[in-house]
Amino acid sequence: MASQQKELSEQDADLPSLHRTSLAYMQVHLEEHEQCKPSTKELILKKAKEICMCTPKMITKSLIQLLPMLEWVPRYKIKQQLLNDIVSGLIVGIVTIPQSIAYSLLANVDPIYGLYTNFFCCLVYIAFGTSRHNCVGTYGVLCLMIGQSVSKQLKAAGYATDGGTVAGAFINTSLPINTTDFCDKSCFAIKVATSLTFLVGVYQILFWMFQLGFIAVYLSEPLLSGFVTGSSLTILTSQVKYLFGLKIPSHDGAGALVLTWIDMFTYIKKTNLCDLITSIVALAVIIPVKEINDRFKSKMKVPFPVEFLILVVATLVSHYLNFKGKYNSSICGKIPTGFLPPKAADVSLIPSLASDAFPIAVISFAMSVSLAEMFGKKHGYPTRANQEMLAIGMCNFIPSFFHSFACSAALAKTLLRESTGAKTQITGLVTALVLLLTLLAIAPLFYSLQNCILGVITIANLRGALRKFADTPNMWRLSKIDTIIWWVSMLASSLISTEIGLLVAVCFSILCIIFRTQRPRATLLAKVSDTEIYEDQFTYKELSDIPNIKIFRFDASLYYANKAYFKNMLYEKTKVNPLDIAVLQRKARKAQEAVAKSTDCGFFSKYIATTSSSRHQNSAEFPMPKIGMHSLIIDCGAMQFIDTVGLFMLKEIYSDYNNIDVRVFLANCNPSVRRSLQEGGYFIQCGSGKDPEQLAFHSVHEAVQFAERKYAEKQREIQLINAAFSFNPSQTITEDIFDQTKF
Repeated sequence: MASQQKELSEQDADLPSLHRTSLAYMQVHLEEHEQCKPSTKELILKKAKEICMCTPKMITKSLIQLLPMLEWVPRYKIKQQLLNDIVSGLIVGIVTIPQSIAYSLLANVDPIYGLYTNFFCCLVYIAFGTSRHNCVGTYGVLCLMIGQSVSKQLKAAGYATDGGTVAGAFINTSLPINTTDFCDKSCFAIKVATSLTFLVGVYQILFWMFQLGFIAVYLSEPLLSGFVTGSSLTILTSQVKYLFGLKIPSHDGAGALVLTWIDMFTYIKKTNLCDLITSIVALAVIIPVKEINDRFKSKMKVPFPVEFLILVVATLVSHYLNFKGKYNSSICGKIPTGFLPPKAADVSLIPSLASDAFPIAVISFAMSVSLAEMFGKKHGYPTRANQEMLAIGMCNFIPSFFHSFACSAALAKTLLRESTGAKTQITGLVTALVLLLTLLAIAPLFYSLQNCILGVITIANLRGALRKFADTPNMWRLSKIDTIIWWVSMLASSLISTEIGLLVAVCFSILCIIFRTQRPRATLLAKVSDTEIYEDQFTYKELSDIPNIKIFRFDASLYYANKAYFKNMLYEKTKVNPLDIAVLQRKARKAQEAVAKSTDCGFFSKYIATTSSSRHQNSAEFPMPKIGMHSLIIDCGAMQFIDTVGLFMLKEIYSDYNNIDVRVFLANCNPSVRRSLQEGGYFIQCGSGKDPEQLAFHSVHEAVQFAERKYAEKQREIQLINAAFSFNPSQTITEDIFDQTKF
């Protein structure tokens, strides 16, 4: 017996050193905090108590949160900030004048309404906004969406739509006409635009009330960039006809862009040469000057206002050379001065505009909030995303009563405000004063301004969005999925329609996210030498495998959509399918039992030795399949959650591998995953009442050490059993004895 113990100690010495050191390993046990969850009644009472507190301090705090200007106006530094705000406000106001008139053409309404929109939005944002640099007003993409909605409603009401914005003839003579309440094309167009803007404001205020800003999360940067670029192509297409002086039918819905270009080439022989020459000259001046402004903006304190200059010069030339009378050039016409009386939205139009208003509301607040956060972070001042959502909602809701259309923060004007040294929202007040002067005195002077100049100004402002095409190769190198999202968003918004294109882009983006989680990366880990770090063995070199232990990592949560993929990748990476192994093991056992029964039927004792040797030969002829591992560790570090289907899958995997004598351990489980395992009965069913910590570990290294220690103990037990039966060399370990030593 002493010799047997000595032999066992020598065999222990032959075990790997890591096995021997793991025998002294102490397992980590962590105790969770007690979760004290208040009842629903307590939460309601607490919230109601907070809301109903009407102390002067609480009222003041609520007012400041609602109207941020009450906080920054008393702290305004006149000497340090006023001059910068005045200069910036004047420059932005001068640039806003031509854009207001040009974007009115895009929105399919008369020029005066673009001036109204920018004026009232500037005033409202001063009171509610938290960003010092956001310039809220007309935005090309929104104007396009408004124009498409207006055009659709004009067609439904029976008005002629020839692509112009001036009053048109009423062609549906079957409808009753009341001469006192008669509304021409121009009147009906702004009625549609203001009703649409009212709905946009209501949606955005509801988003603020119910904290629904998370909707913007689904508008990723590639999606928004592709959408803006696709919309810019549509804007470009809609404005080219003004450059040629063509009057072509307007198209809505899928394929409008292609149909418009077909009509363009069909009517090209009717080009107005005066408009075409004017457009070429204007483009030849505006584009180079804007490029110079962009290239030398760090050296130029004030960018050259080329758009305003072109606006003035073109108006004077058109007036004195009588382009309208001599060459039949299309002009803006009469622009009234002053303000129209406030008017509420037309309730009868709201049902037909409800679906059009939603994407406009989402795009509007998404652009405004993202710009506010970007410039706030850049200049180191706080902005509140939820308050910005309220601010842009009020910028649409209040001006809708004053004949304005939907607005948002515009990147180009916001960058201009920043580059010209704006310090506070007072810049918006100065811009509003410039627009007020235009509304009261200057606007009628633009009577002879050609529409082709407005088209040129609109197209010139699309340069930034169209340049995104040049960024796609670099985007493809960084992320192929994001590039595909960009192209789908761009093509859908340009070839189908802006609203449906946005919906298609969002759905496709969500499908990409689902696809990423449904088929994520799965790999095996190996150990970095002399460390406790485990990395992807297919990515990094000089990693050492742990003998007979497979470490599988799945880079996504485990849920119903990827449970089959999880199992397939586990079998593929480990090269061990427990179901196939179990079948081979059963076949080997049956074959061995059959041969054993036939050899045990010998009649002569002289054949006993032959029978014994036949058993050994039988084992060699029908060997058990080699598995190549005794433990499987699943790294759950990337799993944010596990649903019921995923939990059932883990139980099934544990059972299947346990049947072939391979133990399964989980590692890096976060508290929520551990809680799901606990509540789902994983530890009870798989651990058979044992310590749950023996199935789920806090790190991969801890799981590896535990698996090696258990394997070393098993090997020691097998050696003891073999030593106990060493007195009969012909006797082998029976199946029942081996089952008692199963890992």
